[in-house]
Amino acid sequence: MSVKWPRFLIPSQVSQMIRNQKNPLTALKIFNEAKSKFPNYHHNGPVYATMINVLGSSGRIAEMREVIDQMKEDSCQCKDSVFSSAMKMYARAGLVDEAVSLFKTLPQFNCVNWTGSFNTLLRILVKESKLKLACRLFLENSSGWEVNSRIGSLNLLMDALCQIHRSDLALHVFQEMRYQCCNPDRESYRILMRGLCDDGRLHEATHLLYSMFWRISQKGSGEDIAVYRILLDALCDNGQVEEALEILGKVLKKGLRAPNRCRGRLDLSYCRNGEDIERTKGLINEALVRGAIPSIASYTAMADDLYSECKIGEADQLLDEMRERGFKPTLLIYEAKTAALCRCSKVEEAVKLIEEEMVKDGCVPTVRLYNIVLKGLCHEGKSAFAVGYLEKMPKQVGCVADKETYSILMDGLCCEGRFVEASGILEKMIIRSSSPGVETYNTLIRGLCLMGRQYDAVIWLEEMVSQGKLPAVSVWYSLVASVCTNMTEAGVCSETLEKLCSC
Repeated sequence: MSVKWPRFLIPSQVSQMIRNQKNPLTALKIFNEAKSKFPNYHHNGPVYATMINVLGSSGRIAEMREVIDQMKEDSCQCKDSVFSSAMKMYARAGLVDEAVSLFKTLPQFNCVNWTGSFNTLLRILVKESKLKLACRLFLENSSGWEVNSRIGSLNLLMDALCQIHRSDLALHVFQEMRYQCCNPDRESYRILMRGLCDDGRLHEATHLLYSMFWRISQKGSGEDIAVYRILLDALCDNGQVEEALEILGKVLKKGLRAPNRCRGRLDLSYCRNGEDIERTKGLINEALVRGAIPSIASYTAMADDLYSECKIGEADQLLDEMRERGFKPTLLIYEAKTAALCRCSKVEEAVKLIEEEMVKDGCVPTVRLYNIVLKGLCHEGKSAFAVGYLEKMPKQVGCVADKETYSILMDGLCCEGRFVEASGILEKMIIRSSSPGVETYNTLIRGLCLMGRQYDAVIWLEEMVSQGKLPAVSVWYSLVASVCTNMTEAGVCSETLEKLCSC
């Protein structure tokens, strides 16, 4: 490959040249040649970040590691986001220990802020159920000046503890926040409140709610409703309706700062019989919204919560009330509703939501919203119908199909055995200078081989290799087996292939 080098080379030109290459190894060659062809040229942080991202995204972990080592030797100033991305790529490749090792070597790099990579590594360790290692990592590194925000990592640890039903330990973490010079935020309270209620520790949860009044609810934010209703619902489920109503009164007065005229209009007499718990919870939820000063924040918080619990009917009633009071549903609400409809196997209603309800409310669907619907359609085996949205999406302002859109459609079509249609989607994807992951390529090529379309399979195999992606051995076996006319020849070809693979 011949590269047209400029007379004078600057880092931004190298970054652009690297991004324009389909094959990551070609990009790496350009990256290495730049310094040899221009002795006075030096890579900077953005160039290293681009090269690391290209190699990691294509699964070239060994080469990515070499570039990271080279960046350390050059001692060029680099951003924390470079290491965060590299750690995610290590984790995706199943190399969590490599991610930990990279973090431990950060003092050797010219990087002064490790907050992002610190939180990224904690998230990886928690996801991999390495909780002891995550706690040790936090204790060893949270007090250093390189990590300038600890609230995110503390919330992450509390969430992990609550998920394994150790809300007692999560409560200790919460109480230690002030000694870490941290102030709990709304997310801290939400995580711990959920954990305590799930573990039946309602007494501690009640005291936690009261502490919220003077810590983060002094101005009566409507977003706090999501935290309050966790405890109120838990008390109702436990048969403590009277206690829930007593706390509700304090929430309206001290938490939401509801005016007396608003609190006086509430009729909660039905709640006191405690016969229909779900109806009681619905009335309490209604009181939280109506008792406070109406705001887009309070409606959004409540609707998002209800849709996340798949209480679509209650949430829809809330939206109707929201419109009556002159508020328009936000994009966040529509995303939550769409996701809830897809989870409840109501994809047709999700489609209707995008095509009719959002239009009526003057809200424009986004790519993220379309992707939720497409994923739901493909999950229900309607990928052929989902493909039609590729033509509808560009008609929306600022809505262009992204890599995730194409990947969803390709995976859906392949799962249904529609490999020819998947080939068409892949072609459109490549025209837009994008490409799927290695596994999607492997699935498509194997499927085409099963259909007897060897020519198409070879075309995509060549495209895959040209991008520096390594086909799985099973892909070669599938291709060989589809070409051979009988099992005897297939066996001979397989033996030959094994010899080639071992070379």
